[in-house]
Order: sequence, then structure tokens, then C-alpha cells
Amino acid sequence: MLRHVGLEVIDKEKAMTFFLEVLGLKKTKSFLLNLSLTKDIFNLEEEVEVEVFTGEGIELEVFITDRRLDKGYLHLCLEVENKESFIDRSKKHGLKPKIIKKGEKELLFIRDFSGNLYEIKEKSKL
Repeated sequence: MLRHVGLEVIDKEKAMTFFLEVLGLKKTKSFLLNLSLTKDIFNLEEEVEVEVFTGEGIELEVFITDRRLDKGYLHLCLEVENKESFIDRSKKHGLKPKIIKKGEKELLFIRDFSGNLYEIKEKSKL
């Protein structure tokens, strides 16, 4: 069910050392999260560089920022069987799923009752 974890770091060089050399993960992707998506998803007004690392059964999205944030980029990404039934269950319990457009795709995020952020993806149907 766990798809990836989003973390934030303030020193890219030290992060590379930790994830590559200490943990032995592989860097699989880099991208810049644009201002619009950063605002929509995390309610932050900045573009942010993201490095993605993978290892056995784990994927980490590492957000490179210049300062510690109260409610920053920390999030868990979970896979569900059916996004629509997840949305229905969430609303039934008073939660507010947030759908964000990203080009042709729709991203689904939700905060739990304590304010923790989750990205929800539907399992691939092969």
C-alpha cells in the first residue's frame, strides 16, 4: 500500500551523500515542482527541486528547500484499489479530498484529522 514518502532536506550535497552512500539508494529522477503545483498541493509559494531515490521496496521523494518548514513537503503516498470509493469513504467521515489538475492527470491529496498529508494513487490495473 505504501507507494512513496516525501521528505524535505536543507542541504542537497549532504542529502546526496546520505541517500546514495549511506543508505545505498539509487537516484532515479530529478524534477522541479512548479510554483502552481507547490501552492496547490502544499500551500507553499516557491518552486522546489525534487530528487527521487529508490531501493528495495522504497521510493523517497526528497524536496530540497533552503529552510525548515512547519508544514512543508512531508507526505506519504498510498495506493488504494479504487480512488472513487476512497473519496466516498473520506467524505463520509468528514474529510476533504483535494483533486489537483496536473496537465492531463488528476492528483489526489487528503489531510487526516491531525493535518498529516497523504497523496493517494490508484493501483495499476494490468
